[in-house]
Amino acid sequence: MASDVLVVIGMGGMGQAVMRRSGAGRKILLADFNEDLLESVHAAALGEGYDVVSQQVDVSSRQSVAALAATARELGTVTGVVHTAGLSPVQAPVEAIWKVDLFGVAVVLEEFEKVIAPGGAGVVISSMSAYMAGGQMPADVLASLATVPADDLLLIPFIAGIDHPGHAYSVAKRANQVRVQTASLRWGARGARVNSISPGVISTPMGQQELSGESGAQMRAMIEASGTKRLGTAFDIANATAFLLSQDASFMTGADLLVDGGAVAAVDTGQRSQVTG
Repeated sequence: MASDVLVVIGMGGMGQAVMRRSGAGRKILLADFNEDLLESVHAAALGEGYDVVSQQVDVSSRQSVAALAATARELGTVTGVVHTAGLSPVQAPVEAIWKVDLFGVAVVLEEFEKVIAPGGAGVVISSMSAYMAGGQMPADVLASLATVPADDLLLIPFIAGIDHPGHAYSVAKRANQVRVQTASLRWGARGARVNSISPGVISTPMGQQELSGESGAQMRAMIEASGTKRLGTAFDIANATAFLLSQDASFMTGADLLVDGGAVAAVDTGQRSQVTG
């Protein structure tokens, strides 16, 4: 009997939480660029009783992503693909953010479209920043980000004019959302679904780095103004991911699920108050 395969790309806090929340009873293929981290998570997962294998991947390389997709198909029936890998503005320069957060997501959507099984589902991790700075783009640029082949994404002229990592990150994360929308039609032709999740400030190592960076004060102010007034946890995102992977979400595809504790609502409400006050 073929194994039911869950692929989790990115072994940070969210990826590990997704594995633990949705991996029981499935063959799990773990992937990350950092081989030491991958080996550590793999060993821990085996010790916890998960049926897990791992493979190093560089999402900025189509060949590497295609090899990962081929391994997934060899393991069994690919019913779940969760892409959590990414670089934040405090971790990387603009060029690396484009390669990993923009091209990397696009190529994962294209390569795993080829192996996802009927009834399967994918989830891409975007960011609440897509609703803020990432949402301020001309319609023609957004259309290009949504539709051009992945190999041509980094040639879009709009991208060349961006030199700040924070801006690049927001644009890339908005692009993730519209790439998922476009991909949902192709995945749907295979009988599969794909959605994105936009987390708020999550207490992972990456999130803590951002809180310690130049945007930290602004992020803390958004948390304080939000309805929940707290940081998110990796399991908040893992729970949302489990829903989108499940049959409970069988009527959802091409959508983005904002899981931010109400931070975007607080920002939007404040902006409206300034206009009407």
